[in-house]
Amino acid sequence: MGSEIAKVGIIGAGQMGKGIAQVCAVAGFSVELNDISEQRLAAAVADIDNTLQRQQERGSIDAATRAATLGRIKTSSSYDAFADCDLVIEAASENEELKRKIFAQLCPALRKDALIATNTSSISITRLAASTDRPEQFIGIHFMNPVPVMELVELIRGIATDDATFDAAREFVTAMGKQIAVSEDFPAFIVNRILLPMINEAIYT
Repeated sequence: MGSEIAKVGIIGAGQMGKGIAQVCAVAGFSVELNDISEQRLAAAVADIDNTLQRQQERGSIDAATRAATLGRIKTSSSYDAFADCDLVIEAASENEELKRKIFAQLCPALRKDALIATNTSSISITRLAASTDRPEQFIGIHFMNPVPVMELVELIRGIATDDATFDAAREFVTAMGKQIAVSEDFPAFIVNRILLPMINEAIYT
């Protein structure tokens, strides 16, 4: 576990959010999973449990590990639950206006030293960081879908991201057993910048 990060908040209990919650909990981090929908939160926890159950049935984890992992995941629909988080990862829909609104509402609920990350796959980290009160403590941590299976994670610094934030994020991702690709803050970063032309070429063909 990273020396500076012990508790992780995650905004959004959809496909990406629940996957991030799972890999964080498996790695030993305490997790606060947040969504505006209590129904979606319940469904996300149930999906995580089902995934862990299948792993248990295959023998890749035991019952104690499954129970411990689920025990590390708490849910809430209020940003107040992030008050003691060391890092909060936004995994909401890929909509810049929505993300900016989330960050503006999130910051007052956080400790001054808490880090903020976004799971965006294409939106400028620098622009998103500008909607927070701590651009130097803001970074892009782009997980691939499905998160529990895909090993690659992109780390993207904004223009103001400081070295301490980058180092903490790198240590955090490494603790989950993921492989890191460091990207510049240009449109679509690395993976999608390569993937989209390939998809277009397939369509043309």
